[in-house]
Amino acid sequence: MISVEKISRCSLLRLIHPLQIPLTGFVKMFPLHCLGKSEVVQLAMVALLAEGHLLVEDVPGIGKTLLARAIAKSLSCSFNRIQFTPDLLPSDLLGTSVYQQNTGAFVFQSGPIFSQIILADEINRSSPRTQSALLEAMSDRQVSIDGKTRPLGPSFLCARNPKPP
Repeated sequence: MISVEKISRCSLLRLIHPLQIPLTGFVKMFPLHCLGKSEVVQLAMVALLAEGHLLVEDVPGIGKTLLARAIAKSLSCSFNRIQFTPDLLPSDLLGTSVYQQNTGAFVFQSGPIFSQIILADEINRSSPRTQSALLEAMSDRQVSIDGKTRPLGPSFLCARNPKPP
C-alpha cells in the first residue's frame, strides 16, 4: 500500500520515472478541478499498475472522492464510494443471495465491492467482520460469500481514507 504522505520525493521519482510519459499523459486528461493533485494522481496510477491499493490521508474537503471518481471515469472503470459506519454489515459490502420466487432459486446480487475502483471511507468505524471482508478483497482480490469464492476484477483498486482524528 502506498501512503501519499509517507513516500519521499526521491522514492516517488524512482517509481514513476520509467512510466513518466504515459503518466504525464494520463494526468493531463484530468479535469481542471483536480489541478494541484498531479503527484497523488501519479501515485494512484502506480498503485493501479502495481495491482496495489492507495491510502489517502488528508483533511476533509480536499477532493479525495472527486479524485477517485475522476480516475475511474478517465479509465472507463466502474466506481463506488462506500461509507463505513458501525452498522455496516459484510453482506452490505459484498452482496447477498436473494430468493427468486418465480424460479425457486437463489440469485446472487453483488455488492459495491465488485466495482473496479472503490473509495472506502472511514473504514476504522466499521465492525471487525466488515473490515475483514474488505481486507480479504484487498489482499486476495476475491470474496467469500455463501461458501463460494468470487473473484474481483483485475483493475480492483481500493482508495482508503481512514477516519479523521
